[in-house]
Amino acid sequence: MSLRQLLTEIAGGWVQAKKEPFTGHPIAALLRQDLIRAIEKKLLSPTDYLIKASAGAGNWADVPWLSILNPKITESTQSGIYPVYLFRSDGSGVYLSLGFGTTELKRQYGTALARKKAEALRNSIRELDNRLDDWDQKVDLRSNTVLGQSYEWASAGAKFYPLENMPDENTLTSELIELLEIYADVNLEANQHSMPAISNAQLLSKPFLLLAGISGTGKTRFVREQAKTSGQFAETYCLTSVRPDWHEPSDLLGYISRLNGAAEYVTTDVLQFIAKAWRAIAYSGLTVEVQDSDDLGKRLVVTGERDALDKVLPYWLCLDEMNLAPVEQYFADYLSVLETREWRWTDDSFTYSCDALLKPATIKEVADKDKLRKALGFDGAQYDELWVHICQYGLGIPFNLLVAGTVNMDETTHGFSRKVIDRALSFDFGAFFPNDYNDFFVPSSSNKRLSYPIWSNASKADLINTFDADGTKTVAFLSAVNGVLKNTPFELAFRALNELLLAVASSQPQDDLTLKAVWDDFMMCKVLPRIEGDTDKLTTSNRKDLLEELSAILVDQLAPIWLASATEEEKQRPDLYREKAIDGDVADELKVLRIPCRSKAKLEWMSKRLAHATFTSFWP
Repeated sequence: MSLRQLLTEIAGGWVQAKKEPFTGHPIAALLRQDLIRAIEKKLLSPTDYLIKASAGAGNWADVPWLSILNPKITESTQSGIYPVYLFRSDGSGVYLSLGFGTTELKRQYGTALARKKAEALRNSIRELDNRLDDWDQKVDLRSNTVLGQSYEWASAGAKFYPLENMPDENTLTSELIELLEIYADVNLEANQHSMPAISNAQLLSKPFLLLAGISGTGKTRFVREQAKTSGQFAETYCLTSVRPDWHEPSDLLGYISRLNGAAEYVTTDVLQFIAKAWRAIAYSGLTVEVQDSDDLGKRLVVTGERDALDKVLPYWLCLDEMNLAPVEQYFADYLSVLETREWRWTDDSFTYSCDALLKPATIKEVADKDKLRKALGFDGAQYDELWVHICQYGLGIPFNLLVAGTVNMDETTHGFSRKVIDRALSFDFGAFFPNDYNDFFVPSSSNKRLSYPIWSNASKADLINTFDADGTKTVAFLSAVNGVLKNTPFELAFRALNELLLAVASSQPQDDLTLKAVWDDFMMCKVLPRIEGDTDKLTTSNRKDLLEELSAILVDQLAPIWLASATEEEKQRPDLYREKAIDGDVADELKVLRIPCRSKAKLEWMSKRLAHATFTSFWP
């Protein structure tokens, strides 16, 4: 059937269909199968789109629809922009609309505010392309359901096709092609103008986070909210629940199976998400090629200019309840490869490379490589060259991937070795993002947007515009701290200094208090998480209390923030991860949230715990 015939059949039969059993109904089949095939025939490159249709889920929908998604923008109708056919509830016609997902808007803002956000989004989209001037702003679906009515206010432009006066096939086709052209141009322009740039985010010094805290503090939600700041939540977020029976890397990254004779690679959600992050890098315009260097060998390398990174969104992988299984076992491969990330900068030009997680030898074993390619999402013609490189040199960790593991420490979970702690940024959630019941309805602070690191090895060039321009203050600080830890199991090595200098480079402190804030957070994220044990273990080589000795050193090293009282806000440190919740455009300095020294409170807590229980650790 033609597109015109299908639209007429579905709209004309809809009211009667809703009175009949849902399962196996021919009207639903026309929508889900025949209409999708008819649309595919109208597209120049059907494989560039993901077409979804819904007549309902178990029961009839009030408003059936068919959407045409660009997977590079969104793979879900819950967020993003996409062309969509919306059939009126009473069967009197169908709209072709440039719609956008309302689910994430309503989750983030609530229905009332989401409608205002949608109106602003509609206006901004229409301003991007004057061809939308000929498309209606209003959609009337005559729906009696909240979901159906939400489709009405989530449209940037629409054409209505009445059942009694359905346009001819040529008109329907030409208007669909025009909307697809608008869709492509609007998304390109919107990405250029409204994509949240990493230059406006707080850069992390490591791409692996441990979020520790008691149950219910919002650790998993924190990762979700960070992904939402991209404006493409469905694209940039993956939640994986860790199972207690995970004991090897294949549980996370997949494995070779020979159950059917020929070798087949069984992928996982995590590996597919890693591949998705790689596709985002390739789509951004950065060059992905193979380079051979004397010290690194042949690797898959990303090259480009610093400004181009603003087009590459962070991809957030949340490993929920990460320590239900022994992390050192199932996460071993990832932890090892994590340390091989290599950023190299020459002025504003960079190269990034990493050893392979999915080894080329493993890919070589796979009998049907096209099947693996499709499973990883590299089946488009635009990925031909990239896939050849992956087959030859493997798939490494993409630079825009951030892994955040949520952690509860109780009798049902596993502890962490120093191998894990040394490769992560550990956040005591109660200290960094405290639950304040008074902020439940009207929060007084908001979390800053975080983004991926853009350095792997610190240099003076990265510090030159900071308050510690040559790094000497930071080196002296860590030397003083390490003097206490000397000859204990907690002594720090070169990696700790490198990561502290990277933290300074990432935060770019411009005054003494902000530099001390970086040091304070480093104590919380990297030093104190390593310290645990009983009284004997927490004794220095000269038979003094380790925690007391650390406190004595930090009194001087973190002055004045260590000694600042609750009333001395001018001496308190700025919070690098949160800011004041202020509506409207205000100067950045007005948003700065001042807080007490974090490591002082934590050391006092650890000391009291040691005195009370004869054992202490960082973990709540």
